[in-house]
Amino acid sequence: MNLRFVETFLWIVRLGSFSAAAEKLNTTQASISNRIATLERELGVQLFDRDMRTVKLTPVGQQAVSKAEEIVRAVGEFRETIADPTSLKGSVSIGTIDSIVHSFLPRLVERVQERYPGIAIDLNVDTSLNMAREIIERKIDLALIMGPALDHGLVNINLGTYGCVWVASPKYGLACKKLTLADLVSYPLLAFSKGSVPHHGLLQQFREAGLEVPAISNSNSLATIMRLAKDGLGVAPLPRVILGEYIDAGALEILDVTPAFRPLTFHAVYADHPDSLLPSIIAQMAAEVSLCMADD
Repeated sequence: MNLRFVETFLWIVRLGSFSAAAEKLNTTQASISNRIATLERELGVQLFDRDMRTVKLTPVGQQAVSKAEEIVRAVGEFRETIADPTSLKGSVSIGTIDSIVHSFLPRLVERVQERYPGIAIDLNVDTSLNMAREIIERKIDLALIMGPALDHGLVNINLGTYGCVWVASPKYGLACKKLTLADLVSYPLLAFSKGSVPHHGLLQQFREAGLEVPAISNSNSLATIMRLAKDGLGVAPLPRVILGEYIDAGALEILDVTPAFRPLTFHAVYADHPDSLLPSIIAQMAAEVSLCMADD
């Protein structure tokens, strides 16, 4: 029995269609259909009921899912345990966000390259909302985001909590003052993208302080926010861990603001299925790497 055909069967079950499985496995729908037809001939059973619109498991197909998962998981564990890590080939698609790119991602990529030099990382950087959607739809193998992402079959690993600080250019002369949110509304404010967890948190803090929410310029790029703040174009709340070079160079100053901006919690998210061993290993690596950089 061809293991690839068993894996194809499981991807159709997870994604709900032959076309989605074909896209995931980078092949044609005809190839997917041929694999399943061959598998059904070998087993002497029909695994799927097919019509023009839907693909559903037959009763025998439903029974086959757990057995197929056991087979694929056992082979994956055997490969991970016995094989030389340098001999493993393939790719892992990772979706992440700016906060992680500017903190521990370089160390994580370095560690993956050292252990698995034959594994390529396909990296996509976007908002946590978009990356959560991608992992829920199984379009990526691993998401490193402000989480968690809640959906059946997803595993969330806590990557730690990063403390945030308000920062501004020295030209504002605010570093030596004790400030409140009311003091900040007279300055241009820069913050995370609309709809994000920290954006909602900032709006809530202004409301809790009894203040009308001021105009806030938003960006999903922390590099952009840091550059604009450095150039004196606004005051911004940012994770302390990403600000080292700017603070050390005196380009940005940490402000004493009450209440403090709420910390951000990050998660590694992957799908719990038999061929997710490498994403789960990288998720654990991410937890180890981030631990030394996280502020509780």
